[in-house]
Amino acid sequence: MISDRVKRGVEKAPHRSLFYAMGYTEEELSRPLIGVINAKSDIIPGHIHLDMIAKAVKTGILMAGGTPIEVPSIGVCDGIAMNHIGMKYSLASRELIADGIETLAMAHGFDGLVLIPNCDKIVPGMIMGAVRINIPSIVISGGPMLAGFYNGGAADLSLVFEGVGAVKAGMMDEYELKCLEEKACPGCGSCSGMYTANSMNCLAEALGIALMGNGTIPAVDAERIRMAKKAGMVIMEAVKQNICPRDIINKASLKNALIIDMALGCSSNSVLHMSAIAHEAGIDFDLDSINDTSEKVPNLCRLSPAGLHHMEDLHRAGGIPAIMAELSNNCLMDLNVNVIEGGSMGDRIKGAKVSDYDVIRPVDNPYSITGGIAILKGNLAPRGAVVKKAAVDSDMMVHKGPARVFDSEEAAFNAILSGSIQKGDVVVIRYEGPKGGPGMKEMLSPTSAIAGMGLDRDVALITDGRFSGATRGAAIGHISPEAMEGGPIAVIQEGDIISIDIPNGRLDIEIDGNMLEDRIDNWIPPQPKIKKGYLARYAKMVSSADKGAVLDF
Repeated sequence: MISDRVKRGVEKAPHRSLFYAMGYTEEELSRPLIGVINAKSDIIPGHIHLDMIAKAVKTGILMAGGTPIEVPSIGVCDGIAMNHIGMKYSLASRELIADGIETLAMAHGFDGLVLIPNCDKIVPGMIMGAVRINIPSIVISGGPMLAGFYNGGAADLSLVFEGVGAVKAGMMDEYELKCLEEKACPGCGSCSGMYTANSMNCLAEALGIALMGNGTIPAVDAERIRMAKKAGMVIMEAVKQNICPRDIINKASLKNALIIDMALGCSSNSVLHMSAIAHEAGIDFDLDSINDTSEKVPNLCRLSPAGLHHMEDLHRAGGIPAIMAELSNNCLMDLNVNVIEGGSMGDRIKGAKVSDYDVIRPVDNPYSITGGIAILKGNLAPRGAVVKKAAVDSDMMVHKGPARVFDSEEAAFNAILSGSIQKGDVVVIRYEGPKGGPGMKEMLSPTSAIAGMGLDRDVALITDGRFSGATRGAAIGHISPEAMEGGPIAVIQEGDIISIDIPNGRLDIEIDGNMLEDRIDNWIPPQPKIKKGYLARYAKMVSSADKGAVLDF
């Protein structure tokens, strides 16, 4: 066992002494030591209940003959960090989490890991760390929040963000917004739409490193506690059989996950995280493969913010296994890939079926015949940009308009709320990429303000930053190269015509090629926004968005 290096032999007497100091018995030390990496905190709604998940996991490990050892992980609440300096730390925290997994597991000789995340960067960060060290590991998330209820219908966090714009536009009063903010998020769990957290928890399930239901069983459902106990038992069998993350996460399973991404219409952030996980596994993940997959995979679901359904509806309709079964009817899934509990994906989803075709459309009657994510390229994004096209109104799939240029999210947000953005404009937010931000801030506040003011069918927003999974509208992010690297977005001028053609995968600035080159040649980089601390180090090492914004050595 890996843990023998901290507990076996006469030379490890001091190590055992420290275990005894914590109350561990000789019998416990004779068993596999399983690290239970718990991201529980009192600052993230999706994490406030993870102590209950961890307790159930430890019960399962004990039942299966292991010794659970609970250790912590950090996490950032994207919603609370939104639209201020805190958001610079969100994506950057993913690398800290991966490093933390590596550090805790390697320093203490764990034989296996149970990863308990729930929200945004915590899920991919934990998977990245597990893939890097490649010891038996399983993900068991805290599960999605139930949708709220307000004014006769379902409500969620994205409606609250949009409510800010609605108040500024005189379409809602402050009392209505107060009522909405009290009802939209009714309890624990990751926010209830197909936002980044739920996207990644569903994709962990599709990858095979999490059990069925990981992405969709509600946080408050007893079924999740039962699944957590099962995860504790499954990790013991994985340790026994030495089933490791790289036995599960490979080119075929990543393709499966990308197919599910397209069918679900996941957050555009999933592109960043899938790229980063592939990087840790040593697998090429070309952005062009996303459009290739999108051309073949129909979009079967439209969950909030793209539609009216929420995660609880997806779960009742059959969840990820049902989507896989539906797609396999068109031979789109590779069901021979391995899963963490042993056996194949085909074994796992045997008997799964869709129970509500209003939530999960049949493959012969999809929302669209192509997937929910698209990669755009052109002279404005030579290395690519990402859009969640499933959440774009049909009127905005092709758009031309004058650039309204801002060098920070805050400046753009203030301009939107002041009413200075007009129908037809293309809002450009730059110097918010991985290096320029630094940290590649999400832009939920400006996009929600645009939607709340009723402009989402008339105004596009493009950025070298990124968007929350709660964003809807013609919001195009991850533009690479970013402005801080001297990419074309750095030299857009006020009034330049920006051309967006999502069906044909194009993002261009309509100026003469020689003029564009002259502007780039004469560009002078600005001073870094952050000059000390973790973010300053991060900015020096982070790769571009098209490479997953991973730390590049």
